[in-house]
Amino acid sequence: MRKLTYFIATTVDGFIGAPDGDAEFIYAYLDPEFIGHLTAEYPETVSAQGRVHLGIEDAAPKRFDTVIMGRGTYEPGLKAGETSPYGHMREQYVVSRSLTASLDPQVQLIAGDVVAKVRELKAQDGLDIWLCGGADLAGQLADEIDEYIVKTYPVVVGTGMPMSRAGFGVRPLELTGCTVLGGGQVITSYAVKR
Repeated sequence: MRKLTYFIATTVDGFIGAPDGDAEFIYAYLDPEFIGHLTAEYPETVSAQGRVHLGIEDAAPKRFDTVIMGRGTYEPGLKAGETSPYGHMREQYVVSRSLTASLDPQVQLIAGDVVAKVRELKAQDGLDIWLCGGADLAGQLADEIDEYIVKTYPVVVGTGMPMSRAGFGVRPLELTGCTVLGGGQVITSYAVKR
């Protein structure tokens, strides 16, 4: 059975973006050591444009072959003309009630029961599924998430978009890994205790 992994970037105080979702301030913390770690361990999580820029366009996926994201997460790429941000993956899904047709043949829309779709995907063969974001989708899928990989950047913003809008609920985790990088970034992995 495949796992659903919420692989997400956050501030020390747990925000994945400004109140409007903008996360460009995170780019200041993408130093060479962090980029090197990301491309070595999670090359499939780099967008198609980023892969070309970094010279890793042919890098095979290591952890994920499917990505699922909310419309808000998909939107910045659209504004930059990137209709298939992870075309190097086997499957790309965007959860949206406002999009009526996919803007790219490689991107599939989910307008209905996202939990049922994720359960269907988890039952298929393949690498794991990357939950790319955002907060609303992470909230809807809180009980389906099997693993968290949290890239914490050395910054506090005070308020903004939280990692999840699941509402209060105690969900125990087990620490499975921790990598500390020279620029102050910390990557922690947690398995969900069931």
